[in-house]
Order: sequence, then C-alpha cells, then structure tokens
Amino acid sequence: MTRRRGAAMGARRAGALLVLLAAWEGLSAIAWIDPFYAPPPTAVGQVLVTLVAGGDLWPHLGATILAAFAGLAVGLVVGVALGFAAALWPPVADLLEPVMILLNAIPRVILAPLFVIWLGIGLASKLALATVLVAVLIFFAVYNGVREVDPRLVERIRTLGGGRRLLVHEVYVPSVTSWVLGSFKVAVGFAFTGAVVGEFVASSRGLGYLLQFAQSTYNAAQTIALIFVIMAVVLLLFAGAERVERRLLRWRHL
Repeated sequence: MTRRRGAAMGARRAGALLVLLAAWEGLSAIAWIDPFYAPPPTAVGQVLVTLVAGGDLWPHLGATILAAFAGLAVGLVVGVALGFAAALWPPVADLLEPVMILLNAIPRVILAPLFVIWLGIGLASKLALATVLVAVLIFFAVYNGVREVDPRLVERIRTLGGGRRLLVHEVYVPSVTSWVLGSFKVAVGFAFTGAVVGEFVASSRGLGYLLQFAQSTYNAAQTIALIFVIMAVVLLLFAGAERVERRLLRWRHL
C-alpha cells in the first residue's frame, strides 16, 4: 500500500513537472518569455547533454563531491568532539557556546571570501567552509543531546558507582547518536552547499566554478542547466542520507 501511494505521488510530481516544462517551452515559443534571460527547456537540455556527453561536467562534479564529503567527515568529527567537550565540562561550554551561537546566527557562507584569502582557491578553502557549516550543526546536536539526558538517570548511575566513562558509553553516546543521525541529512546538504559556495566565490574547478563562469558570460542556458545538476545531486544525496538515517534509527520503531 505504501509503495503504491509513493508511486502515485511520484507520478503526480512528474506530471506537474512536465506541465511546467511544456508551459515554459510554449511561452518561449510565442516570445512571452525572453530566451536571453530564460532560455526554453530544449535549449537548456541541449547544454546539459553537451556538458554530460562531452565529459566537461564530471571532473568538476568530482571536485565538488570530494570537497563536500571531506567537509562532512571533518565537520562531524569536530562537531562531535566540541559538543561533548562543552556538554561535559562547563568551563569549555562558557567559551564555546557564545562562539557557536554567533556562528549559527550569521549566514556562515559569508566566511567563504575570508577562507579564500587565508587558504587560497584550492580544496582547502572549500573544505574549511563545508567543515564550519557541518560542525556548528553537529555541535548543537551533540550538546543538546547530552543536556537532554534525564538527570535522574545520570544521578542513579552515579549512585551505583558508575563514573564518567560509563555515563558517556552507556548513556550519553546512545542519546547523542539519535540526535546526530536526526541532523545527518541536513549536514549532508550543508556540506554540499559549503563546497559549491566556496567554488562560486573563487576556484579553478567544481560546480560552483562552472556556475560562476556561466554567470560572468551571461550564459543563462548553462546557468539553468548547472542549477538543475546541483538540484539533482542534492536530491540524490538527501535520498542516500535519508536511507542511512532510516536504517540506523530502525530501533526507534521496534
């Protein structure tokens, strides 16, 4: 029943997309939409086929995915480490929490030009931006996950002679795991966003670089084609992250 409902929903969405593309093509054909600013879907499709078939897309896509997944991995490690440190040691929390709140309050992508100045236009600046985006998110997931543990449970374990190591292993880690996995899909999106934005600001390769080049040459068809590519990659990453999240959190429904 669920599969049938999902297939029906997918068919409706595909139908709506086809109607939108047909309307777009029709309005372009009768010159109601200026093709200079919004080329018809056929022109965008031709550019997309050229990018894919010509092989120009793949090295740039690989560079973006490498930066995104490297930033995701480093951001997870940094966020988990800092989150646990702040949750378990109040003096660390006094130092870290205001910084993380400030980083969470501002649009963190504005750090991209600064990272380019510090680290250059190579992989390092994209990795740094993706890491910051992910680390702040994971920090709050871990920090809140530890703080949300029932204090009566903590007190009971301490009364029975359990030390901090036992608390971390048996109480805090299971609680934090569900919080982190619940934020995993968002973290994947943030990592990819950091990589693309960093490439858009300054880079010699990557999807963001291609997008910036298309914009600078006023190539609307290539710009729209690359936006579709980025959207497709993000949807695939979200689907993969959702499957991982669902598999690892099956115990919630047992």
